[in-house]
Amino acid sequence: MSKKKIAFAVNQTKAGAVEAESFLRTAAGEIGLEVVEAGSADVIVALGGDGTILHAAHGFPGRTLLGLNLGGLGFLASVERKDFRRALEMLAEGRYKVSRRTMLKLSKGGVESAALNDVVLRSAAGHAAVVDLSVDGAPATRYHADGLVVATPTGSTAYSLSAGGPVLMPDSRSFVVTPVCPHALGARALVVPDTCRMTLSNRPRLGGVEQRVAVCADGEELFGLAADEQVEICKAEECAAFAELEGYDPYEVLSRKLGWRGSSLAEGER
Repeated sequence: MSKKKIAFAVNQTKAGAVEAESFLRTAAGEIGLEVVEAGSADVIVALGGDGTILHAAHGFPGRTLLGLNLGGLGFLASVERKDFRRALEMLAEGRYKVSRRTMLKLSKGGVESAALNDVVLRSAAGHAAVVDLSVDGAPATRYHADGLVVATPTGSTAYSLSAGGPVLMPDSRSFVVTPVCPHALGARALVVPDTCRMTLSNRPRLGGVEQRVAVCADGEELFGLAADEQVEICKAEECAAFAELEGYDPYEVLSRKLGWRGSSLAEGER
């Protein structure tokens, strides 16, 4: 059986990143993994935080990714330092499965891009934005908010969650549209099927005041929308591939990362 080939994508700005990479390169050789360039790797080992994973997903499309966490929360980079060597051992032994994560495609005037986590619209002037949402050509609602987040299941634990959106499990086949600081109590997150096509239109503010809205994908600003311009968002043809090590449990990751511990009442107090 041939050696499993891996390559490292390292965020050098993270504390301890250089030392961790050196340790892992040594461990890989001892375990029987072959460290190669990214172009010929079976798995890209991303060493950093969730931002490092996102950069790797865009930089190495089609490659299987494994995230080792040197950051803070780290939903995508879910393997912690104490388990780094064990994670490489499991790679070498083939004790993992590949999870294919849905991505978003956004397009405006022939310009297209993709997002693994989310697409965010926000006012470039710092004022509230007015955005109309249509789903499959049918008007859905108008959001008057500081911004709007369209997230994949993978991205539902990022900006969308911070804005009050729900957590979607990786295989839920849905997207979630979450307003950021909406100016109406009735404005809530909306879960839609990932087979739909959404149109987000920038509208003038009260009094006809026009303003530019910035469109960002995975934290990077791509372009702006002038008044009455729109961006279309739908499911991308390509997916991001993640190595899920044997025993991976998305519910356990949520519990560990978010500090979910159930009721604070002891059994005897119920």
